[in-house]
Amino acid sequence: MPNHKSAEKRVRQSERRRKLNRGNRSRLRTSLKNLRSALEGDGKGASAILPETISTIDRAVQKGVLHKNAAARKVSRLSKRVKAIK
Repeated sequence: MPNHKSAEKRVRQSERRRKLNRGNRSRLRTSLKNLRSALEGDGKGASAILPETISTIDRAVQKGVLHKNAAARKVSRLSKRVKAIK
């Protein structure tokens, strides 16, 4: 338990940030899962889902959920898989 007023505020801030980070991370994972399932299926819907997924990945970088190099790596690999299906 926090003993100072500033420590109490820090607990509130940390909890708020944790909820926001969790939501952003969940949104990212769901988007990636949807694209991967489209790739494993017939693959026709994957090219339509790819731009949305890339946008979600970029948003995750802006929010600080994902490092920019990790995001670039994910985008590259996903794009490569979508192009291979075409």
